[in-house]
Amino acid sequence: MRRVIIDCDPGIDDSLALMLALKSNEIDVCGITIVAGNSPSDMGFRNAKKVLSFLGRLDVPVYVGASKPRVREYINALDTHGRDGLGESFLEDVPNCEIPTKTAVEFMIEELSRKDTSIIALGPLTNLADLIDVNTKAFLSAVDIVSMGGTFKSHGNCSPVAEYNYWEDPDSAKIVFNTLFENGRKLKMVGLDVTRKIVLTPTILEYICRLDIKTGEFIRKITKFYFDFHWEWEHIVGCVINDPLAVAYFIDDELGKGFEAFTDIEVQGISIGQSVVDSMNFYKKPANSYILTDVDVKKFWIMFMSRVMNIDKEIIEKDFEMILK
Repeated sequence: MRRVIIDCDPGIDDSLALMLALKSNEIDVCGITIVAGNSPSDMGFRNAKKVLSFLGRLDVPVYVGASKPRVREYINALDTHGRDGLGESFLEDVPNCEIPTKTAVEFMIEELSRKDTSIIALGPLTNLADLIDVNTKAFLSAVDIVSMGGTFKSHGNCSPVAEYNYWEDPDSAKIVFNTLFENGRKLKMVGLDVTRKIVLTPTILEYICRLDIKTGEFIRKITKFYFDFHWEWEHIVGCVINDPLAVAYFIDDELGKGFEAFTDIEVQGISIGQSVVDSMNFYKKPANSYILTDVDVKKFWIMFMSRVMNIDKEIIEKDFEMILK
């Protein structure tokens, strides 16, 4: 099993990603760290606990990190994720749930220094940049770093060119990418080019409910607001679930394909938050990223549904053409 810290900002799709991660035997989630992003960090902490409670996994520790971006004013995404950050499902808080005094960065340093551990970052990269400030060696000891963020050729979701996580805290994203460049390391960027292909449709949701009513109704409850948002703003029948793809790709890198490139992040002006991917090697700089451009949608859904519902994948494969319509 590969040990991993999941750094996230729950968030509807973060919650689905946590469900996939904690239902997958290939990885050991040694802890969850929370960053301000989709929801404020204290709300993200409570939401993570709600998901863990549903899964019966309150043994997984949760730590809180940055409550705002490094430079910019904090702008949450509750217009997308609902007033409670979980689609206005208003699930009950987990009792006796207090934020630990140990911070996300302190936890990361302990775990990264102890054993081979990777990081899956599903939100803004503020916690990772703070980790670099405090202990660059610990950051660089991460075996793999997978980030759901950025975009290469697909349009942005916060501006014509910027994806939310990097737009929310471009200064931290720039620090992370630059630190990797300076040390000959690469981040695996799972951006909008591939996540936009992962759409939870009404048919898929109904199929999940038919096969596992408990899990299905939980997903239905937290995604209804997301469905409505996507219809209003993008005229999509369904909702794009970005973050689970980053977890799925970490588990099985045959799910996606892409290319290596030098990537930098714009921190000001009209293009703030843009992930500038040097695909043509104009800068002649060594690659600091692997950019996903293609994804096996069928393989993703078979993985996600069979694991989250605990159902034999052969059943999903047999029904796949029907449920993808």
